[in-house]
Amino acid sequence: MEDLAVKTGAPKAAHSPPAGHNWPRNNGIDLDLGWVLDQRVNLSAAERRVATLPGRRTVKKDAQAAWLLKAVTCIDLTTLNGDDTTERVKRLCAKARQPVRQDILDALGMGGRGITTGAVCVYHRFVSTAVEALDGSGIPVAAVSTGFPAGLIPHDVKLREIEASVADGAKEIDIVITREHVLTGNWQALYDEMRDFRAACGDAHVKAILATGDLKTLRNVARASLVCMMAGADFIKTSTGKEGVNATLLVTLVMLRMIRAYQEQTGLKVGYKPAGGISAAKDILNYQFLMKDELGREWLEPDLFRIGASSLLADIERQLEHHVTGAYSALNRHPIG
Repeated sequence: MEDLAVKTGAPKAAHSPPAGHNWPRNNGIDLDLGWVLDQRVNLSAAERRVATLPGRRTVKKDAQAAWLLKAVTCIDLTTLNGDDTTERVKRLCAKARQPVRQDILDALGMGGRGITTGAVCVYHRFVSTAVEALDGSGIPVAAVSTGFPAGLIPHDVKLREIEASVADGAKEIDIVITREHVLTGNWQALYDEMRDFRAACGDAHVKAILATGDLKTLRNVARASLVCMMAGADFIKTSTGKEGVNATLLVTLVMLRMIRAYQEQTGLKVGYKPAGGISAAKDILNYQFLMKDELGREWLEPDLFRIGASSLLADIERQLEHHVTGAYSALNRHPIG
């Protein structure tokens, strides 16, 4: 089979950039309350936009395989369970190094591309384990921090947790905001909190988890997105995966438009990460289409797009095997960790 990226013109699948990458950084700006409070969301228009997406955007065969391979390179392969163990994290890291079976990649003409996932995401307890397991791969370790998932621990403890994960080798920190600041409209407190998190991360990239399912309204999602970007978030992320409602296309549309508005106003690029509930290959294609439509081709790369997932990778590998062989295999033949 020909090289998929050449044959289809689809996003070019490539390995993740090395840990010493020069990704965009968002230095933030002063809090502009007027801009924040001016945000409104036309719910019916947003719902129509999202509802029409699957019918207007579709890819098949080789093109679909290329889009799915690109999605693999943007996955933050994640385990955030109470029964996590060192051995489970090591297995997850091995899967991150080789996320798609070599025979499938060879059949797709992509065997020599060095495809890996975008990162491995774990609790602080397992950062050093993951760093050691990924040594030499160029795959960064992301640590959830600041009292994940609820974020209801003392502020100084949150900062120490960030610093500890960075000291252990985490290159990315996924923080959780204090939802109360959003729900009470205390935008200055949210800004100050996020600025402190950004400073504690140092050279590590910081992803701000908004926990959108807890924020009640799309207007709150828009305003929280903007405040976190003003305060220096390198990524804005939907969810911890532990809320009742996690990533949705509707929330994604709102957050992407805030990213676009922020870039137009400041010239600064901020990444986006949907997380929680994305487990089917067909679903991630819709997120990719929306990213490309709203922000452009550049936001399909792992320096500006990540997907918080684990079981998604198994379904992508299963779909790629079907593309190559014409037969579906059982999902349990594609273990993650």
